[in-house]
Amino acid sequence: MNPILLIPARMASTRLPDKPLADIAGVPMIVRVWRQAVAAGLGPVVVATGEPAIVAAVERAGGRAVLTDPGLPSGSDRIWAALGMIDSGGKHDVVVNLQGDLPALDPGQIRTVAAALKTSGADIATLAAPIENDADRDNPAVVKAVVAWDADGKLGRALYFTRAAAPTGGATLWHHVGLYAYRREALESFVALPPSPLETSEKLEQLRALEAGMTIAVARVDEAPLSVDTPGDLERARKLLS
Repeated sequence: MNPILLIPARMASTRLPDKPLADIAGVPMIVRVWRQAVAAGLGPVVVATGEPAIVAAVERAGGRAVLTDPGLPSGSDRIWAALGMIDSGGKHDVVVNLQGDLPALDPGQIRTVAAALKTSGADIATLAAPIENDADRDNPAVVKAVVAWDADGKLGRALYFTRAAAPTGGATLWHHVGLYAYRREALESFVALPPSPLETSEKLEQLRALEAGMTIAVARVDEAPLSVDTPGDLERARKLLS
């Protein structure tokens, strides 16, 4: 495998305006995510954005960012557009998609999702962690993964994703971590598909892949990283990383 790591970022967050540039202990959040991706040591890391201010912040930190159409509808569309700009020859056969709001993401988890794609033979790979906080079980902001796990419980196959408290066949609910590794041809096929009925209903893009018959491998991790979606999340990130 020859991975490239792409981080889609946009300013238009309704709950936390200008989120990618939010200051966390003197460093913009998107720069912190870029640094964690570089630390994974898997391949080149590029931020894909529709805003020049984000490009400037990443470049000031020594990183690379590309300016894509600000009207693109999703992060996957944005990374596909960026890939065409920086690797039109198809050198990279695996694309790792990192969310730009995970400033404390463990680089080991990035390596885990890439390894899951390699060992599983799936089209896409992602991560899930056990939910141990009762408040998260019924929180629609916490996406749950329904997974058919292998015997050792470390790798499995996604059956569904939902915002509801999903049945799992056991006591554990699984928190989906929004980190993906795509085979390049799978990403190309995915972005060419129209939004699917389940995707539209749940507002979860990954359901489009399942409805189209694509396979999603799921690797278990011990803990979901802090996702910064609200001002309260940002304060927690500042305390964690100060």
